[in-house]
Amino acid sequence: MRAMDLIFLIKAVILGVVEGLTEFLPISSTGHLILVGDLLHFNDGHGKAFEIIIQFGAILAVCWEYRQKLWQVVISLGSRASSRRFILNLVIATIPAAVLGILFGKYIKNYLFAPIPVALAFIAGALIIFWAEKRQAQAGPQLGSQSRLGRSIHSVDDLSPFDALKVGLAQCAALIPGTSRSGATIIGGMLMGLPRTVATEFSFFLAIPVIGGATIYELLKLSKAPTAQLLVSPADFTLALIFGFVAAFIAAFICVRWLIHYVASHTFIPFAWYRIIFGAFILITSYTGFIAWTH
Repeated sequence: MRAMDLIFLIKAVILGVVEGLTEFLPISSTGHLILVGDLLHFNDGHGKAFEIIIQFGAILAVCWEYRQKLWQVVISLGSRASSRRFILNLVIATIPAAVLGILFGKYIKNYLFAPIPVALAFIAGALIIFWAEKRQAQAGPQLGSQSRLGRSIHSVDDLSPFDALKVGLAQCAALIPGTSRSGATIIGGMLMGLPRTVATEFSFFLAIPVIGGATIYELLKLSKAPTAQLLVSPADFTLALIFGFVAAFIAAFICVRWLIHYVASHTFIPFAWYRIIFGAFILITSYTGFIAWTH
C-alpha cells in the first residue's frame, strides 16, 4: 500500500471515529466533521459527501442497539396502534427539516459549512442548553413521568403526533452546522416539556430516517459526479468510505450505550461548557492566525 493511500485511510478512520462519538451528543457531529476535515485537508466536495455518508454507520449502531424495539414495531404494525403511531411520529418529525433542507440545503452548504459559522453556532447552542436545563430544574424531579404537557410520558410510545411535530420543528435548527441535530431535538423536546430520557431516545430513532435519507441522497449525487473530480481513485475513495463507515459504527455504538445511562442521572450542562470552550478556541485561533481555518 502506498504511503498516500495509508494516510488517506487514516484520515477516513479519524473522521469515522469523530462522527461516531459526536453524532448523538449535543455537540454537533457536522460541526466537528467540518473542523476536523478542515485540519486534515479533507474538505472538498467529495470530502463533504464522505462526511454525510459515514453518518449512516452511526445510524446502524442505533438500529443495532434498539433492534428488538424496531423489530417489534415492524411485526406489530397491523395489530398495535402504538406501533403505527410510532412510525407516524417519525414521519411527521422528519418532514419539516427535510423540506427546508431541500429548499435551502445548497445555500447552507455554500455559506455556513465553514469553521467560523460553526464556532458561533457552538456558542449559541450552549446558551440554549443552559436555558433548557434551568427550565427542567425548575419543573422539578417529577418531570420524569409527568411532563409539562399535562400527561404522563414514560417512553417514546407515549408521544403524540403533535409532540413529534414540535420536535421536528426544533430539528430544523440543526440545518445550521454546529447546532447539532441531536442537540436540537433533545433540547427542543425538553423545552417543550418532554422528560430528558424520552427526548434523547426519540432523537436516536429520529436520526434513522433523517440521516438515512441524507445518505441516500448523497450517494445518488456522488454516483452522477464526474470521477475526474476525485482527489483519489474511485477504488481508494470507496475503501475509505468502508473504513470510515466501520469506525463510525463502532464509535457510535459505544457512545449510544454510554449516553443512555448518562441521561438517566445527569444534565447536559457539561456539553454546554464544552461547546463554549471549543467555539471560543476556534474564534481565538482564527483571529490570532494560529490556525488557518477556512472561511
